[in-house]
Amino acid sequence: MVNYIWVGMMVTGFIVAIFSGNVDKVNAAVFKSAQEAVTISLGMISILVFWLGLMKIAEKGGLLEFLALLFRPLVKRLFPDVPEGHPALGYILSNMVANLFGLGNAATPMGIKAMEQLKLLNGGKNEASRSMITLLAINTSSITLIPTTIIAIRMNYGSQNPTDIVGTTLMATAVSTVFSLSIDRFFYYRSVRKGKK
Repeated sequence: MVNYIWVGMMVTGFIVAIFSGNVDKVNAAVFKSAQEAVTISLGMISILVFWLGLMKIAEKGGLLEFLALLFRPLVKRLFPDVPEGHPALGYILSNMVANLFGLGNAATPMGIKAMEQLKLLNGGKNEASRSMITLLAINTSSITLIPTTIIAIRMNYGSQNPTDIVGTTLMATAVSTVFSLSIDRFFYYRSVRKGKK
């Protein structure tokens, strides 16, 4: 469905450009955007490599293991359906820690692995389980201490203080996480109450 929306927007844009006589401006914008995309991607690669390297050092130094132990009680409360020692818990913890450091690209494979394990726990059904919905809510809103991707973009565009957004990002993601978990719990308990009636 999303593909049809994008195609529709592109076709509409070109039709409007043709009738308004702005085809040359559209062509210039396309080439300029393509050039900027490559520049941004290269800049982000260097930042992501740096932070992924730091994450690897943190992993070898035991920091990630410490954070996983620190978050384990919270994760057990958020995912009570997941048995102790199940591989899904490890993937969920890794996903949360990677998101905490703003490494969305590094967090994605762990999130996918966690979803696969949660689907197995759900008997392979196509319907999302309580834990799958909770993980999606947390992963989408995710509290972020260091927004590395945004910092990389700001650096590429010549920001004098690219890290100025750290405090704001932390507040915004904390609020979004609390809000998304509240909504998740509200609808879960509402469905439980309806089921009892």
